[in-house]
Amino acid sequence: MTTTTVRLNQIDDVKNFVNTIMRFDFDIDLVSGRYAVDAKSIMGIFSLDLSNPIELRAHTEDAEKLFAAIDSYIVK
Repeated sequence: MTTTTVRLNQIDDVKNFVNTIMRFDFDIDLVSGRYAVDAKSIMGIFSLDLSNPIELRAHTEDAEKLFAAIDSYIVK
């Protein structure tokens, strides 16, 4: 598993984020506090507190292409 932190500020960010990660075959979760949701679920993402950065957990050892695709959402 590989992790990073992302920020999704607007509704369009969530839509574009989900459309981007749907291209990847492995499981990806978003974790906010004690809640974890499927990152490919728009409704799941909207159930999280989006005012704070969210932990992304990619269930793969090779997340380089994923991180390149979502670079604009990664908190640096």
